[in-house]
Amino acid sequence: MSLVISQLCKCYSTHNGSIEALHNINLHVDPGEFICVVGASGSGKSTLLRLIAGLETPTSGKLHLNGREIVGPGADRGMVFQSYTLYPWMTLQKNVEFGLKLQGISPKDRRDRASYYLEIVGLTQFSRAYPKELSGGMKQRVAIARALATQPAVLLMDEPFGALDVQTREMMQEFLLDVWRRTNCTILTITHDVREAVFLAQRVYVLSSHPGTIDHEFQIDLPRDRTVLIERDAQFQTYVAAIQDRLRGLSKLTETWPLLHESTTQVNLRH
Repeated sequence: MSLVISQLCKCYSTHNGSIEALHNINLHVDPGEFICVVGASGSGKSTLLRLIAGLETPTSGKLHLNGREIVGPGADRGMVFQSYTLYPWMTLQKNVEFGLKLQGISPKDRRDRASYYLEIVGLTQFSRAYPKELSGGMKQRVAIARALATQPAVLLMDEPFGALDVQTREMMQEFLLDVWRRTNCTILTITHDVREAVFLAQRVYVLSSHPGTIDHEFQIDLPRDRTVLIERDAQFQTYVAAIQDRLRGLSKLTETWPLLHESTTQVNLRH
């Protein structure tokens, strides 16, 4: 079973009328896959993720996870945001246990499961520490552990490393791939960083802007065991260049659209 999105559209009402954020989105994520979605500002990446998370409702179209329609938030989807969203008054152990407590998991079982995932992310020795005592990368590891602890069918990530410095971001990318391989979880992440998308993903969806639509899907045929050294590989660089070229082309199209629209309006007015 998998995540399947069919003919998804999302519109917002404004004082100037309706704005279409997403148009006719069709994509799928199979069990155990790591998928990235890239796009420029205005492509609706975060809106798409919020719809999958059940935090917003679609204007039309369907979203199904494991054969069941998504109609709201659920434990079958874990969410990791760019901001760490940790509870500062809780220890790391309690932060990871929090979602399990909401699910009614017994105290012993949630302690055991939280301890397991803290071990997975390499923070067992910090279980009694508080978020303020951690670096940005460590905080994001806790956020990932908390999301994984509920054992969701798919892990959703909204530019999870965007707030980190370059060196920490590279380390976290390698770390995330290691967690993905060890847990065999299904991951869908959005990013504006093309190199990050190619490094992490098995497939990359490129979104156009205004409204967001699926412009292209890239199959990333690189080894699962990747380190930052793979960025020197010619095939890696070819993927990055192809996606960047695609995004540049979309950007030029977006820039000329208002001019074309204005020209068409003037012609219509004359007639």
